[in-house]
Amino acid sequence: MIFPNMKDVILLSMLGAAEAAFIPTSLHYPVRTATSTTTPALFISPIINQQQVITPRKTPSRQSRSSSSLLSTSIDNQQELIGDDAAYFDLSEQQLDKWVKFSAATGTVLAAVSYIWFLPMGPHVGDSFLNAVQSTIGTTDPALTVFSMLAFFAIAHSGLAGLRPYAEEIVGARAWRVVFAVVSLPLALSCISYFINHCHEGTQLWDLHGVPGLHAACWITDFISFLFLYPSTFNLLEIAAIEKPQLHLWETGVIRITRHPQAVGQVLWCLAHTLWLGTSVTLAASTMLVAHHSYSVWHGDRRLKDKHGEAFEMIKERTSVVPFAAIIDGRQQLPEDYYKEFLRGPYALVVGGTIAAYFAHPYMMAGAALLKW
Repeated sequence: MIFPNMKDVILLSMLGAAEAAFIPTSLHYPVRTATSTTTPALFISPIINQQQVITPRKTPSRQSRSSSSLLSTSIDNQQELIGDDAAYFDLSEQQLDKWVKFSAATGTVLAAVSYIWFLPMGPHVGDSFLNAVQSTIGTTDPALTVFSMLAFFAIAHSGLAGLRPYAEEIVGARAWRVVFAVVSLPLALSCISYFINHCHEGTQLWDLHGVPGLHAACWITDFISFLFLYPSTFNLLEIAAIEKPQLHLWETGVIRITRHPQAVGQVLWCLAHTLWLGTSVTLAASTMLVAHHSYSVWHGDRRLKDKHGEAFEMIKERTSVVPFAAIIDGRQQLPEDYYKEFLRGPYALVVGGTIAAYFAHPYMMAGAALLKW
């Protein structure tokens, strides 16, 4: 299975018509924020054991919306939504011209990256990147190579994300998103391709293929990992800079389970693949991926705090990094119809795309083998 983490990375193959290879599948989901015409709701904080007045966060949205049943349920539970509604989608709000631009822009970028980075008739920049990595570490050992490639990706990806608030003031949000994509996309695809080609190599640390039920357990774990995508993954029009990219403060859906679903999903993915393959290459890749996402927990919280201030602190108080921890200790009160927050278009496409990706493994391996890395 492909890396579920490289957040902005697989926007091409699973979306057919959208030609996505940068992110797992789905359409663009406009942000829906909680609004209220009444006085601010009272929020009972189990941590400080006193009443706090919370004013709903004023987040820019494409158009104002009336309070939803989700909001009213949350108010009944004394938790007024102050963040964004994850995975919200309304087909009537979609604009065809934006999706035409998205398809054209995505297709152009992917064609350019393929030619410059991978294709035999191109300048083979991808080969130069691989050679530079192996020359720097002084070995062609596949475990050390994939570890170093992922380390380089992590530095570039998180570094550009950290520079975002400063760079956007100079070049604008859309231009910086293009810079981010042009750097992150080829590096991520290089890591994925190299891993696919070499994941069965290196030292065989263990072989548990004969354990009854292990394959099914690993498959289920891997499948679940893709349900922990960060909600911003669904905003394809922002990812492609067709609409102005925003640093959203999500609050519903998977965020109620864990504030950092991408990191949790990555750990699950690494656990399943490392357990099943048992090679030093897979262990090396998983080690760097988990390390990168562990850093991203701190880095993500810092960026959200800098951007949203008190609103983020309120959401942080009633969410957790460890899955279900805030729910168990009572800080997160789930609406009675919480399951409806997952019965939405993006998750249907993620489920379909994840299953399709599993059966597409032979084609992924054949495509990666064409690079002769």
